[in-house]
Amino acid sequence: MDWHKQSIRMGTAVILLAVLLRLFGTGTIHALGTALSDPAVGSFLIYLETGRVVRPVPVAEPEEPEPTPGQALPVFSGSESGLVYVRGTGPETVDVAAMLETELDLDLTGAEPTVLILHTHTTECYTRNGEAYTESGSYRTLDPDHNMVSVGRELARLLEEHGIGVVHLETVHDHPDYNAAYALARQSIQAALEEYPSIKLVLDLHRDAASDGKGGQFDSSAQVNGQESAQLMLLVSTDHGTWAENMNLGVKLTALLERTHPGITRGILTRASLYNQDLGVSALLVEVGAAGNTRQEALIAVEALAEALLTLSQGADGA
Repeated sequence: MDWHKQSIRMGTAVILLAVLLRLFGTGTIHALGTALSDPAVGSFLIYLETGRVVRPVPVAEPEEPEPTPGQALPVFSGSESGLVYVRGTGPETVDVAAMLETELDLDLTGAEPTVLILHTHTTECYTRNGEAYTESGSYRTLDPDHNMVSVGRELARLLEEHGIGVVHLETVHDHPDYNAAYALARQSIQAALEEYPSIKLVLDLHRDAASDGKGGQFDSSAQVNGQESAQLMLLVSTDHGTWAENMNLGVKLTALLERTHPGITRGILTRASLYNQDLGVSALLVEVGAAGNTRQEALIAVEALAEALLTLSQGADGA
């Protein structure tokens, strides 16, 4: 044993003990406890007793969990006004560039339903393309698996899949009396808004109909993620005091759709009417394709529509 080294350690220990007694005498017990809890002091004491050098193991500081970022809302610029084509018989002038830069407040999140989907012209349907259904009129059927109800079901499913609460009305409004459709749909909307005051957006899904000039039905065409899709067209009524709020949403929705899927829209059509868009919440009529499209193409278009709505909604789980 190296007596010289041991003597040095013993002497150092005596000095340290004297210092500690002095600390006790002055009442600095808290300081002593703090000093003894220091890993470096503990290592030094072990060295004095045994001669072994002990390196304290560093203790990793607990990492603060990184905050989950909220969904970044899209930013629009007036320079994108070329993405949005507005036409129709509405008397109001629409400054698309200015509306693109106007703030949009669309928060569809929450525990209660925030979206109402319905079909004023419920029986509208598409070219058969191998699908079997019984017609109730030209390109119309009461079969909910083939008419607009089936399209609404898909949109509701996609929104609900990402946390948006949806009320989907499958009520038939246009049969047997087609002319009473909007009046009956208005009653349905009002009843739903009364039952679910949390609803902030009403979407009335239709399909368009027009001749292709060759004796057939117009077939709109677009591409969504490499798949054949129908086009989408929005209709905004202007014969009421809140039309601008609906147009603001329509302009941004159209611009976003064109950003992500160029050619997916046929623009925005205005009409000097109501179309039940005057009931105090945001409302849009959406033409999902035309009679010449297939139902499958309409369902693909609805995927793009759901994606855009989720992106515009504050805090929604993006598609």
